[in-house]
Amino acid sequence: MRRLPLLLTTAALCGCLVAVGALRDDVPRTTPPPNGTAWRDARTPGPDGTVAQAIATDQARLRERPDDANSWAGLGALYVEQARLTSDPSYYPKADEALHRSLTLSPQANVDALTGLGTLANARHLFAEARDLAGQVITASPYHWQAYAVLADARTQLGDDQGATEAVQALLDRHPGTAAFTRAAYDLEQHGRSAEARQALQQALDGAFDPSDQAFCRYQMAELERNAGKPDVALAGYQQALRADPSYTPAVAGKARAEAALGHTDDALRDYTTAIGRIPLPQFLLELGELQESLGHTAEASRQYGLLTAEQQLAAANGVVDDLSLGQYEADHGDPAAAVRLLRGEWQRRQNALVADALAWALHRQGADGEAVGLAEQAESHGWHNALFSYHRGEIERALGRTDEARAHLGEALRTDPYFSPLQAPHARAALDQLDQHDQHDQQGQQGQHDAG
Repeated sequence: MRRLPLLLTTAALCGCLVAVGALRDDVPRTTPPPNGTAWRDARTPGPDGTVAQAIATDQARLRERPDDANSWAGLGALYVEQARLTSDPSYYPKADEALHRSLTLSPQANVDALTGLGTLANARHLFAEARDLAGQVITASPYHWQAYAVLADARTQLGDDQGATEAVQALLDRHPGTAAFTRAAYDLEQHGRSAEARQALQQALDGAFDPSDQAFCRYQMAELERNAGKPDVALAGYQQALRADPSYTPAVAGKARAEAALGHTDDALRDYTTAIGRIPLPQFLLELGELQESLGHTAEASRQYGLLTAEQQLAAANGVVDDLSLGQYEADHGDPAAAVRLLRGEWQRRQNALVADALAWALHRQGADGEAVGLAEQAESHGWHNALFSYHRGEIERALGRTDEARAHLGEALRTDPYFSPLQAPHARAALDQLDQHDQHDQQGQQGQHDAG
């Protein structure tokens, strides 16, 4: 990503490009990477009613003009957005139908419908399909910037490291707004370039005029701080995000993460419950379940895990392929053999760092540490400062008897973020203590032999 710092600096000097209104493209927003893609710069939601009203307007228009291909494409994109806002995947089949209806009515160079289908494919975790659809759009219209956002997200999820960076750079070249800068930040973070990621997010925030856009940028900045082991700074950032847009649910869950790290468990439980009441995302359910489990609330934890499984089943019934989330859950809280089976399938579809780490951990939980260690090394190969990756690698190395490497990676996990998990961070500390005690015992034994000699 050698060109990014220069381009970001140049864009900062040319703020007028963003300030004149590049953020106000009238196309829907969706989740940030790594879970989705975006058509427009503003990727965070306004009130749910805004999208619902837009859907009703398009539906009324199409009742009068059923052959309007543009309206069908717009309606399909709105359905994808509503699925994200409500965590209701039943909107995905509706989106698919509307977007294909648009293509049937206007099959030639229908870039809006194809981009919408790419957005939908990313939302359903059909990343290879999303990549190919974005490629069709770019071939037909090389300056259609929304397609580069779809392409960047798809390549990121597929583990096409160089291709993802190139797509982000192409997006920056064509449309240096919030969608581009936030994706640049994620790419930089994955390469261990956190300071430059913060710079990119600041530029995204500087060009964000919609409250929901500002909330999204502040949330991402807070996430960087939380992942760097600074929950107090992160908490202030999440609060800033909510002051910009009180409806921005990820910031409520972010507050809960920071509060849990700071030991404010009652506040964390309250905020997780609020976030899940708005949007029952599997990530939120898993995090609340693990917090409950760490507190000894076994029944409550089981309830959250049960809801998570139900949400995953609902998503699968509506065309979402997400063996990663379910595999991660099974590895730690269910059947490791099932986790390995799920994650091998996911690895065949996409070979990125998240899947490499998850499969490595599932193999470790199954006792296959010899195979796991290579995947754990691959997960960290690009320099991402991810405490969970380091912890998993350290435990795998400890199981293999590689004590020096294990100590280094367990220590790295706790230096990166001492609060990375309410369940796993204490295990990392305990593992380090055991290694230290083992070393002390060995040293005492060697000294005893020396004295006896």
